Amino acid sequence: MEYGFVPNRHLWYFEYYTPGNCGIFMKIDKMLYSAKSKYQRIDIFETDFYGRVFSLDGITMTTEKDDFFYHEMLVHVPMFLHPNPRKVLVIGGGDGGSVREVLKHKSVEKVIMCEIDEMVVEAAKKYLPLTASKLDDPRVELVYEDGSKFVRNFKNEFDVIIVDSTDPTAGEGGHLFTVDFYKACFDALTENGTFAAESEDWMYDGTWMRMAYSRIKQAFPVTKLYLSFMPTYPSGMWAYTFASKGIDPLKDFSEEKVKSFEEELKYYNEEIHRAAFALPTFLKKELEQL
Repeated sequence: MEYGFVPNRHLWYFEYYTPGNCGIFMKIDKMLYSAKSKYQRIDIFETDFYGRVFSLDGITMTTEKDDFFYHEMLVHVPMFLHPNPRKVLVIGGGDGGSVREVLKHKSVEKVIMCEIDEMVVEAAKKYLPLTASKLDDPRVELVYEDGSKFVRNFKNEFDVIIVDSTDPTAGEGGHLFTVDFYKACFDALTENGTFAAESEDWMYDGTWMRMAYSRIKQAFPVTKLYLSFMPTYPSGMWAYTFASKGIDPLKDFSEEKVKSFEEELKYYNEEIHRAAFALPTFLKKELEQL
């Protein structure tokens, strides 16, 4: 068995969650792409139920069935909270889903997507047309560098920064979970800048979730964890961290901006936004202890 693929009566994909004794499996109808870059293993395959599935090092990144759960919650929370987002930095996100959601906001003039692995982007453009649909938009600049280093080149530059990283155990993802990186993001934001980062799940990777939240909190004066459903990710419930230099995700949230939004949103709405910041009691206590 290598990278989650097991030949049997059919070809099956197995992803093992931490600590390795449970996970998710899917029957593969057709392999579309399988390669190894200098950073990670990249696999894209067809399934009957989930549609096309994108995996890195045997860890599910997106499926056509539910990618909007993740990308809408990661992107639209910080985007709607900024009064007028014009320049956005997406770190990671080589599948293109975050860029797609950012460009639903008409105020956006430029998006820089900094992805370390060019092979991921090229594979997404070819085999993930629904997710990567906006990567060739003229407002998009693609940069193939280490995002943790790239962001240090900017001061007071971006209205919104979105960290759409791989899991810290996959590829180069760990570089995007450090205090220095989060402080560099703070410096790169404008005065009203907003920030959001995927922060793993509370059940299988709770150590990483707590670490990401606590480190972001060291860099930003406003830091709030929020949750949403994500069916094909470990536990089915995913965590994100919102941060800013002063904007509060609830007090400064405008429901009217969301209600009047003209683009299609399948998951995110004004009620979901507020509900996402309502945390279960055990998690509130854990964060208070941090």
